[in-house]
Amino acid sequence: MGLISNGTTIFDNGSMASGFGGSLKFISKATASSSASIEFTSGIDSTYKEYIFYFNNLHFSNDACNFEINFRDGGSSFDATKTSTFFRTQHDEANTTTDLSYQTGRDLAQSTGNQTIAENLGNANDESLSGYLTIFNPASTTFVKHFLAQTQYYQTNNYSESVFVSGYCNVTVAIDGVKFEPSAGTIDSGDILLFGVS
Repeated sequence: MGLISNGTTIFDNGSMASGFGGSLKFISKATASSSASIEFTSGIDSTYKEYIFYFNNLHFSNDACNFEINFRDGGSSFDATKTSTFFRTQHDEANTTTDLSYQTGRDLAQSTGNQTIAENLGNANDESLSGYLTIFNPASTTFVKHFLAQTQYYQTNNYSESVFVSGYCNVTVAIDGVKFEPSAGTIDSGDILLFGVS
């Protein structure tokens, strides 16, 4: 049975119908192994207008660390100027506390520093993070480069926490690299996969 909207078949037998939207094209995969950072410095170019990084069960060495990103804008440093917004949702295992809030200390205003996309991560053996980061038209030399991220993880105080971050790199040169790193310690295991959207 298919999903049809206004006479157009969107899904047919559980698969997206051909000709509707784009398709993901695998570019590369990085597997963490006590990694201080993971950098993607190739495969991000004018081939696609949209790139997606998927985080699959990243595990961190340090309790209560943050997961951060930054962008390279043509040089050798990951220091693109960014403006962003950050909000989170939380629910604890004891079912006693919930939260939906904007975090003013996590957003950036014309900053070249790292952008936090997850905070206060747990590091026990059963605690990990998954999610994604999307950057749009990184090769543009006319417009700013928009990005958005969502992460879901086991927070250090036994919370299920989701973080939503969006913003833009306020540069009109191409973004040609992305760096992922914890605020302390290492990324001990897990995968980050890069796809282009055609």
